[in-house]
Amino acid sequence: MMDRLVSNNDLGKLLIRLSVGGLMLFHGVNKLQHGYGFVEQMLLKAHLPGYLSHGILLGELLAPLFIILGIFTRPAALIEAFVMVMAVYLVHTGQLYSLGDHGAYALEVQAFYLFGSLAIFFFGAGRYSFSRGGGLWN
Repeated sequence: MMDRLVSNNDLGKLLIRLSVGGLMLFHGVNKLQHGYGFVEQMLLKAHLPGYLSHGILLGELLAPLFIILGIFTRPAALIEAFVMVMAVYLVHTGQLYSLGDHGAYALEVQAFYLFGSLAIFFFGAGRYSFSRGGGLWN
């Protein structure tokens, strides 16, 4: 019994999906409540189209929901990873080689979301998902 619990890969996949998707969802809800116009300004400053700011709704609301539920998990994880790459590029480039006040990597939260999303992409949703068909999409 204990051996089965300890080696439950599908439970591990669920836990990482809930962590990465669930915590990112807070960021999306915050932007939905308080606005995300500042993202458009950052994009324009980087000489990118401002309308790309609406991708926040996809990358911080819809993709995390899909990740949590385990539907279209792999594409959703790639979208979330892309949002994190853009966040680092637009906001945090100056901190790439920095430590925080307590010695931790300055971009540890961003790295968690980026590499967590990539792990979900490679692992897939697992058995504990709404779309248990497996394959490329889950």
